[in-house]
Amino acid sequence: MTLVDFWFYLIAVLWIGYFFLEGFDFGVGMLLPVLSRSERERRQLINTIGPVWDGNEVWLVVAAGATFAAFPHWYATLFSGFYLPLLVILVGLIVRGVAFEYRGKGPKADSRWKRRWDWCITAGSWFSAVLWGVVFANIVRGVPLDKNYDYVGGLGDLFSPYALLGGAAFASVFLLHGAIFLSLKTSGEVQRRAATFAWRIGALTMALGGGFIAWTQVAYGDRLSLVFFLVDAIALTLALAAVKARRDGWAFVAMGVAIAFMTLAIFVALYPNVMPSTDPQFNLTAVAAASSPYTLHVMTWVAAIMTPVVIAYQGWTYWVFRKRISIKHIPADPDPSAPAPSR
Repeated sequence: MTLVDFWFYLIAVLWIGYFFLEGFDFGVGMLLPVLSRSERERRQLINTIGPVWDGNEVWLVVAAGATFAAFPHWYATLFSGFYLPLLVILVGLIVRGVAFEYRGKGPKADSRWKRRWDWCITAGSWFSAVLWGVVFANIVRGVPLDKNYDYVGGLGDLFSPYALLGGAAFASVFLLHGAIFLSLKTSGEVQRRAATFAWRIGALTMALGGGFIAWTQVAYGDRLSLVFFLVDAIALTLALAAVKARRDGWAFVAMGVAIAFMTLAIFVALYPNVMPSTDPQFNLTAVAAASSPYTLHVMTWVAAIMTPVVIAYQGWTYWVFRKRISIKHIPADPDPSAPAPSR
C-alpha cells in the first residue's frame, strides 16, 4: 500500500468516526420535539450528548484538515464546488452549538426562550444530516468538472434524484442511530419512547438505506464494495433485531458497524478517484490530488503520535459519562408564580 492509499483510507476512517459519533448527536437533535413531553424531558435528552457533542466534531475538523494537507486538489475542488451545501452545514453546526450553550442562559420563567433554541438544535441537526448525504452522494456520483478540476455545474446539479435519496438515507440512519443511543443512555418514559420509535422507523431506514446502497452498488460499486454493503445490511438488520429484543448495547454496537461499513463501502466505490467527473477524462484521482511524498511522510508520523491521544481522551470522556440519565437527575425549574424568597 502506498502513502496515497494509506491517507485515502485513513480519511475514510476519520469520516467513519465522525458519522458514528456525530450521527447520534444529529439523531438526538432531530428527535428533540418528537420524544420529549416537558422541559425536564428535553433537558434529559440534551444532557445525553451535552458532555460529548463538541468533542465529536473534532473528527470533522481532523477529516477536513487531513484532506487539505494530504489531498489539496481534492479539498479545493470539494470546498469550492460544494460551497453552498457545505456553508449551510457549517451554519447548521454553529447554530446547533450556540443553541446548546444559550438555551439555559435566558430567564428561567421564559419558556419561549428555550423553545426557540430547541428548534435551532432540531433544524441544525436536520439540515446537517440531510446535506451530508447529498454531499457524499455527489462525491460518489461525480459532478461536472473541467480540465483544471474546477466545478462547472450549478446548484441544481447537486440535487439529482440519487443525491436526494442519499440525503434521505443519511437522515433516516442518523434518526435510527439517535433513537438507539437514547434508549441506551436514558431511563423511564423517554427510554420507552426512544425504543418504540427506533423499532417503528427501522423499516423506513431499511428501505431508504437499502435503496441508496443498491443504487450505489449497481452504478458505481465493485466486488469489494458489494462485500462491505452486505455487511452493512446485515449489521443494520441485527441492530433492529436487538432493538426488538431490548438489547440496547448490542443494538448500538450493530448500528455503529452498519455506519462504519456504509461509509467504507462509499469510499471503496469511489477509489481510485477522489472526485469523479461527469466527463471521465477529467476525473480527479487520488494520485493526481495528493501532496508530495515528503508531506505525506511527515503527516504519517504526526498521525501516529496524535491519533492515539485523541482516541484516549475521547474514550475517557465517554467512560466518565457512561451512566444512564433519568429524569430524576434533572432538577425542576423554579415555579415563576411562586413568591420571591424574603431577605
